[in-house]
Amino acid sequence: MKSCFARFTALALLGWLGLTPAQAERLPRLVLSGPPAAVSTPLIHMIDSGALKDIADHVEFQTWKDPDQLRVLVLGGKADFVAMPSNVAANLYNRGVGLKLLNISTWGVLWMVSRDKTAKTLSDFKGKEIAMPFRADMPDIVFELIAEKQGLDAKKDFKLRYVGSPLDAMQLLVSRRVDHALLAEPAVSMALRKTQSFPVSLIAPELHRSVDLQQEWGRLFKRETRIPQAGIAVIGKALKDEALQAKIMAAYEQSLLWCQKNALKCGEMVAKRIDLLSPEAVADAMAVSQTRHVTTAQARPELEFFLGQLHARNPALVGGKMPDDAFYAR
Repeated sequence: MKSCFARFTALALLGWLGLTPAQAERLPRLVLSGPPAAVSTPLIHMIDSGALKDIADHVEFQTWKDPDQLRVLVLGGKADFVAMPSNVAANLYNRGVGLKLLNISTWGVLWMVSRDKTAKTLSDFKGKEIAMPFRADMPDIVFELIAEKQGLDAKKDFKLRYVGSPLDAMQLLVSRRVDHALLAEPAVSMALRKTQSFPVSLIAPELHRSVDLQQEWGRLFKRETRIPQAGIAVIGKALKDEALQAKIMAAYEQSLLWCQKNALKCGEMVAKRIDLLSPEAVADAMAVSQTRHVTTAQARPELEFFLGQLHARNPALVGGKMPDDAFYAR
């Protein structure tokens, strides 16, 4: 009788405060993490817009700058939801990390950027130096797959200059230390913006958006012209909380749609957190990037084809085997 009375009192108090039991169970802290790339844009908007204020007392965003830093962050359980390349998610999962990929939202952000306006295919870059971010990770592995599909050897036919990130490759382009680079948005738009603005334009080369790797993927593999490149994974304690995952994914989808409709305002939010990006470049990137929230259950056929190509080329890229059913969100 006492327990029933106590429960009634607690519920009455919650009602008087205007709260539901679900709202009362707030998290003290929620950590979102991602790279300075298109996949992170909705995460930043989710925080700055207050979309998660009913979920946690304190919500923060942590930037990871390279795959090694990402792996340390995940293995250390230092975040709850992490934006990451699909191959890295598969690799970590197959190596025993508690992780589930919830969605794919980045489908097309990879471009060759060049001083040569006549370069239209990868074969046009044969024998030339190319700044390449993330050795043996996205986008390097996509470049290798596409090159190999058209009879080229990425290691022998090109002079690949590996750098730490797309933003590092962008800096090399702008400062004339390389003439060609494989970049991911918004680094592509940032490079193009920088070379058209004073005072950088006095020293920076004229650059051109060259090969669209998504178009090449579709042409060579006879697929859609999009690649399941990156999405949001859940790790740690949040892995067991499906209700929380659903709320985060709903907020992510709404923030992505808002950013697509309000690109410059969204860019202002992103630029405040990532120094090397400008609001205008982020807005430019939103206009040309293929970004769409697709659950992994819906994206599974394309994911399996992409990961299968990596596995066939080098099983270690996906952790030695194809991920099983538990890797994919229902």
